[in-house]
Amino acid sequence: MFYGIDIGSTTTKIIGMEERIEYRKILPTIEFIYSDYKENFHDSVSTGYGRYSIKSKITIPEIRAHVIGAVYQTGLKDFVLLDIGGQDFKIINVKNGFLDDFATNDKCAAGTGRFLEKMANVLNVDINILSRNYEDPVKINSTCTVFAETELVGLMMEKYPKERLMAGINHAVYERIRPYIMKFRPKRIVFTGGVANNMAIARIIEEKSGMDVIVPDDPQANGAIGCAIYSKKIHQRSIIP
Repeated sequence: MFYGIDIGSTTTKIIGMEERIEYRKILPTIEFIYSDYKENFHDSVSTGYGRYSIKSKITIPEIRAHVIGAVYQTGLKDFVLLDIGGQDFKIINVKNGFLDDFATNDKCAAGTGRFLEKMANVLNVDINILSRNYEDPVKINSTCTVFAETELVGLMMEKYPKERLMAGINHAVYERIRPYIMKFRPKRIVFTGGVANNMAIARIIEEKSGMDVIVPDDPQANGAIGCAIYSKKIHQRSIIP
């Protein structure tokens, strides 16, 4: 079995594959780091924020892992990869299956999974309910998580419907990432990371930008999939006479 691990700031994704993916596990990073479970993966390929926290055989940059995973999952060679995780987001221009250029946010939680979780907590709604709303949004001007939280409380005091506030939150994420996406003027976007499960944001990107948005079957584990594929390729090269 060839294992790939993406140790993110909030969750750790583990993929095991032979001819296809046969093992998949996602767990909180804090749980993974402080468990004996991680000792099983010394022969893995790892990436992510915490990739040096385990003694894996090979580590590769996050961007490389995500490109490999997205190409594998979609079969596409030319696209812009939008990956939104718990604490950051990455926009990667992929040409002929390889990295061409990229942009990332500036270590700010705005426009990330953390932002969505904080806003959902303020509204006292489940994150899955938040991810369904995109129509008739109330505009949220602040992109900073702290200021947006204060702004949202004020809007709640004005008794705007929750559905409109949730839509506003999702639109605020798009407004945060829009300048980065437009830098590359893509025709199609592959959307990965945990936030790719928020179908409202995918719909907003399509409607606002006019671009096709493709969400692969396993967007959250995309980086780990890329690591597992890399592990398999390295092994195959090492046994070629």
